[in-house]
Amino acid sequence: MIFALLMRETLTRFGRHNIGFLWMFAEPMMFTLGITALWSIMGAKHGSDLPITVFALSGYSSVLLWRNMPSRAISSIQPNLALMYHRNVKLIDIFIARLLLEAAGATMSFFLLSLIFIYIGWVDPPEDILKVIAAWALLAWFGMALAILLGALSEHYELVEKFWHPTAYLLFPLSGAGFLLEIVPEGPRNLLLYLPMLNCVEYLRDGYFGSLFTAHYSVSYVIACNSVLTLLSLAKLRQVSRTVVPK
Repeated sequence: MIFALLMRETLTRFGRHNIGFLWMFAEPMMFTLGITALWSIMGAKHGSDLPITVFALSGYSSVLLWRNMPSRAISSIQPNLALMYHRNVKLIDIFIARLLLEAAGATMSFFLLSLIFIYIGWVDPPEDILKVIAAWALLAWFGMALAILLGALSEHYELVEKFWHPTAYLLFPLSGAGFLLEIVPEGPRNLLLYLPMLNCVEYLRDGYFGSLFTAHYSVSYVIACNSVLTLLSLAKLRQVSRTVVPK
């Protein structure tokens, strides 16, 4: 059922023309490449001697993973109410299909760009690939849990959509995409570490080039936050599912 919804979502979003579903990862790749090129041309500094290419790749690919999921989940119930006539289709299926598509696009973009940059010699291979995979998985989990919670809340509160977009922009510069926690004073650093996505980005970079800087993160804290978010999102979604009427 989820596979069928995934195929439907892919065709609905990307269509059959031009390069079709390839836009799923071409779009995030273009964004990351654009940011990387802009930083390189401007000679942007990020407070360390790390290569700007791998720094931008790890930072902005991560942002695309956690930030785009809630945008796809918010206000997604009403347009898909007709699907609820099918007994086997549940609200959670609709969310999972959308979020898997978003996660797949960001993931393919990140790993394809990593392989390309490694092949042409712009970046070195990750020092610990298992840390990179674990950090990416934790970030995807966070994005999905947050997206389902906001998507369920948006069914009852229209202001969720209005508040999420400015909130996402405010969180963007705090997410670690453009800086390392190593250069932040201890006081503000301890406050920033309350952001789960920042812990994940530091963990990801630790896996990529951990020997070149001192990473600051807590895997147990991220797991705890993700678990709480997951429980809240599933509880809210169950409540919403009782009030949804198919059209």
